[in-house]
Amino acid sequence: MMSYVAPADAPSVEDIFPPEAAWRSLMPILAVLLCWGAAAFAITNSYYLLLMTMVPVWAAFGLSWNLFSGYSGLISFGHAAFFGLGAYFVTLAFIVFGLTPWLGIPIAGLLGAVAALLIGLPTFRLRGHYFALAMLAYPLALLSIFEWLGYEEVTLPMKREAGATWMQFADYHVYVFLALALLGGAMLLTRAVERSRLGLALVAIRQNEPAAEAAGIDTLRRKLQALSLSGGLAALTGGFYAVILLVVTPDSVFGMLVSAQALTLAMFGGVGSVWGPIIGAVILIPLSELLQAKLGAVIPGIQGVVYGLAIVAVILLAREGLFWRVKDLLRRPAAQAMPLAPAATPPPAPPPRSEATDAMPLLEVTGPLLEVTGLSRAFGGLHAVQDVSFSVRSGEILGVIGPNGAGKTTLFNLLNGFVRPDAGAVLLRGQNILGQQPNRICRAGIGRTFQVVRPFARMTVADNVRAGAHVHGASEAEARALARAALVRTGIAGQARMLASQLTNLQLRQMELARALAGSPDLLLLDEPLAGLGAGEIEVLIDVVRRIAADGVTIVIIEHTLHAMVRLVDRFIVLDHGTVLATGSPTEVTQNPAVIEAYLGKAWAEHA
Repeated sequence: MMSYVAPADAPSVEDIFPPEAAWRSLMPILAVLLCWGAAAFAITNSYYLLLMTMVPVWAAFGLSWNLFSGYSGLISFGHAAFFGLGAYFVTLAFIVFGLTPWLGIPIAGLLGAVAALLIGLPTFRLRGHYFALAMLAYPLALLSIFEWLGYEEVTLPMKREAGATWMQFADYHVYVFLALALLGGAMLLTRAVERSRLGLALVAIRQNEPAAEAAGIDTLRRKLQALSLSGGLAALTGGFYAVILLVVTPDSVFGMLVSAQALTLAMFGGVGSVWGPIIGAVILIPLSELLQAKLGAVIPGIQGVVYGLAIVAVILLAREGLFWRVKDLLRRPAAQAMPLAPAATPPPAPPPRSEATDAMPLLEVTGPLLEVTGLSRAFGGLHAVQDVSFSVRSGEILGVIGPNGAGKTTLFNLLNGFVRPDAGAVLLRGQNILGQQPNRICRAGIGRTFQVVRPFARMTVADNVRAGAHVHGASEAEARALARAALVRTGIAGQARMLASQLTNLQLRQMELARALAGSPDLLLLDEPLAGLGAGEIEVLIDVVRRIAADGVTIVIIEHTLHAMVRLVDRFIVLDHGTVLATGSPTEVTQNPAVIEAYLGKAWAEHA
């Protein structure tokens, strides 16, 4: 691919990705921890000190759930498995091996991380509610196992002669500060993940997993990393919880209410944010505990009632939690986000490439970049793609047309790994890529846009495109430079700081094209990029596609707007009922009687 030089007046990388001082994100965390610690100093009642300890403990557990489910969108009902393993490991290691909790808790964290990997490998084969229900099975199974082993109630022995060595303190204030240290670590870990490539990948997975795969994100690896971190943090929290209460029972650490509590705290406060579980814990833990103390004898299980009502309230009033509800209200006055700067004036578009205007010579035509042979896929008795063969020369724009149901999008899904073929071969630069995962095919050099735009709606435009740039951006600076270049090339740099949810249809198409382009592809698959656009918008996007092709990117495009296509492409292939009906130049194809009969119709023949 030819190198691209941005215009001099284009926004810089710093304009699109403004540098942010690390201390600004740390100050609110430090302020909250200090305020909570100062409030604890004013309390002497042991019950209220225990309550002051439990709030940060449950907030840390909520953050562990949020670290995986909140950012990835995969709901886990089974985080009690990691919490309980941590609690029982610290307790049994204390009793059997005389291991101090100062060492037992970190080891429990490692155990939780390993358990998460072992659980994730088979369970990530499932999707949606099947995944959630499968995760629920693990703590229920562990609950039964520990009861069968005879650990119905295990008590940590008291070591008053050397309390500090065994994490046993007469002054409950110490537990508050240890809980705050645990919470602070959980918040810093969450913040670090949120601002890393892992965090960006998880948010992309949550908002649209197929688009994340197409952008080159290895979704299985990222989900395993997140679950491992999450499981480790949950086990750390469970180990500390056992030290605080000095007694562990299977139901108290593996029970359904344990996972539900973590889920509720995060959902009530706001999933996918550092502050959501904190907000949920500060409101719900004191409320449920105080009601349990006052009314538990009259209304058994009132804690469950509190969490149930909290979930109902969130569903009705703030679907994504209090944090996001408040943030959206604060953002609303400035919903029409200002552009960074006037978008750079695009260079003059190359002339049309059809024979009617003396087609441009193709760039570096040295052989087929992509060669498809005998590609077939059937769904039951329907042959969506049947024995399709064609090649794509380096530097050309190839158009794929045909009536609805001809198999065009299925063909794209076969080419970039979303659907596995029944037969055939797909060679990219002579290497067979058939059957590989979409993220690997993207890394090999094939980018993809979708018929229905798949934005990461809660991300900014810049971060949407940066997610695609991580495919070949070895460092964050390189990824941002690639993203900036893609934004400028597609004419969307002026909207880089806007949320994707605020864009027009044309801007969404430009952004999705930029995201694919940021991965430095040799071949772009464009699935109906002109769909839903007005006449003027079509011209804008056609000019963008021409400029990309002029830079040396090979393009295969599906489109129904044929009058635009004949001015854009070098060659057509026509599909009908899953088979190749015709191939050739725009003139040859549009004058082909079989194509006119199957796709274009008599009206085209009369006005051609």
